Amino acid sequence: MKNSPFIVGIDLGTTNCVVSYIDTRKEEFQCNLFEVPQITDIGVVEGVPSLPSFLYLPLESEKPEVSYKLPWDGDGTISYVVGRYALSRGAQAPTRVVSSAKSWLCHEGIDRTSPILPWIAQDALQKMSPVAVTSAYLSHIRKAWNHAVVSSQGADFKLESQDIYLTVPASFDAVARELTVKAAAMAGLPDVNLIEEPLSAFYAWVNGKHDGWRKDVAIGDVIVVCDIGGGTTDFSLIEVREEDGELALNRIAVGDHILLGGDNMDLTLAYAVKKKFADEGVNIDSYQMLGLVHSCREAKEKVLSDPSCASCDIIVLGRGRSVVGGTIRTVLNREEIEQSIVEGFFPRCAIDDRPVEKRSAGLRELGLHYAADSAVTKFLSKFLRQHLKTDEGEKTFIHPTKILFNGGVTKGLSLCRRITEVLGEWLEAEGALKAATLDGNDPDTAVAIGAAYYGYTKRGKGIRVRGGAGRAYYIGVETSMPAVPGMPAPIKAVCVVPFGMEEGTDATIAGQVFGLVVGEHSEFRFYGSNTRKEDTPGQVLEDWDEDELSELASLETTLDADGDDGAVVPVKIHSYLTEIGTLELWCEALEGQRKWKLEFSVRQGA
Repeated sequence: MKNSPFIVGIDLGTTNCVVSYIDTRKEEFQCNLFEVPQITDIGVVEGVPSLPSFLYLPLESEKPEVSYKLPWDGDGTISYVVGRYALSRGAQAPTRVVSSAKSWLCHEGIDRTSPILPWIAQDALQKMSPVAVTSAYLSHIRKAWNHAVVSSQGADFKLESQDIYLTVPASFDAVARELTVKAAAMAGLPDVNLIEEPLSAFYAWVNGKHDGWRKDVAIGDVIVVCDIGGGTTDFSLIEVREEDGELALNRIAVGDHILLGGDNMDLTLAYAVKKKFADEGVNIDSYQMLGLVHSCREAKEKVLSDPSCASCDIIVLGRGRSVVGGTIRTVLNREEIEQSIVEGFFPRCAIDDRPVEKRSAGLRELGLHYAADSAVTKFLSKFLRQHLKTDEGEKTFIHPTKILFNGGVTKGLSLCRRITEVLGEWLEAEGALKAATLDGNDPDTAVAIGAAYYGYTKRGKGIRVRGGAGRAYYIGVETSMPAVPGMPAPIKAVCVVPFGMEEGTDATIAGQVFGLVVGEHSEFRFYGSNTRKEDTPGQVLEDWDEDELSELASLETTLDADGDDGAVVPVKIHSYLTEIGTLELWCEALEGQRKWKLEFSVRQGA
């Protein structure tokens, strides 16, 4: 942690990036938003409160255009444009616009460092990796900040010299977190800290209430944070406890990674509009469908963010001579948008309804692994049932008493209302009171503001929410047994990081010695769990249910043998959860000073 003049929070969102900052030189604490200069139209650069997470790859004929240059650009070739203009190009040139890079960043089935985006583009296009696209957004933010701030206040105020807190989904695993840090370093921000988005949103709520938050919650309250953004749905639970006579906040649960959010809703609306066109005798081809999705996204965001907006025009570029003016048009009204989203994604269901977990098709396109079920309410029921405490009596799920909404999707009041109604029905069925909604957050800015406020608490000020690791981590250890034909040796899972382990702390697996194979190709398997909260470092699991542990990306490597290829070296395992929120695992030889660092692989599958 730096003692810099600014504490900066960056919400690296699927749909928008937002930057907030606290000027610690001022006596009065205040979070401010940084308006990010960006190209909003050809030849126009404006400061906007958010940087849309879209990247446009211009044609070769466009790259020399001065109109694409930003104030801080030199005379080099323009290879891409990010932000508001890139977003607007999505409907006209969908195969040259990258979106949802954040969702690709946590995709275990692809090489996230290889140039694969835009996924739908022809191979001839110069593509970029999910890490590189993420880095492009952060690089733009860094250059924009330095252009605006350094010129007036001096070199000491460069963004890379400030305390930076970068947000990630709570469900991001160790690999995705490490890749986020790598993307920041590539962007010229080598020293960042990570904070989870639902937790950051809660920090924003506490910050907005100042000391008044104590009037809205009481000892024993359980707050469920529903964070529904452009690419993911995240759930977290925060409990209010008493410690030393004071109210204390503790994060007690984090949900699974659910690739379900605004992107899915945009696609749903696009199919609804496609049907409207078909009813009018107009067929939409696959290329036009890509542009239609972008148009529906713009309509959805406008209607949900502006209560006075009753409808939006949907315009799709034509592909045939019979289309007048080269475009086809229709109207998408508020009722259609809310009906499609509310009933499609937030249906009424029972507390014991389970979401569909797997798709039935044996062969499908490579791409993002969206959730097989679109019902957010079913995932909420699963989350609350998973985290029921063993001493909760006749309850079938943990009972939230408060609910905090976050994420761009929750700007739709009808969507929040449906969630609270469904949750209320579950609670009333078990004799509990309905959960009250905690108001005050702006879904567009809360995560960035909360990230800066979290940095403020790291300097010993404000209210701290105790969190630590949002899941427990395990390493696979092959069981020692005689070889059996056709039967691989069973794998045990050894806990190396317990749930809630604080950043900046470490754990040594005491009393256990493992054999580390060096000098030859080996595979290391890793697992994670957000339900096993009582496991301690060194605890060994021989059997587990599918819902308890999930396998993470493995590591295939050849460890340095120092001339002793194929040897099995007795080691002890040491884990360290870094201050910035990433995980390090070390194998330390019992004799000598040798040690090996095991890192989660950035690639799994092809």
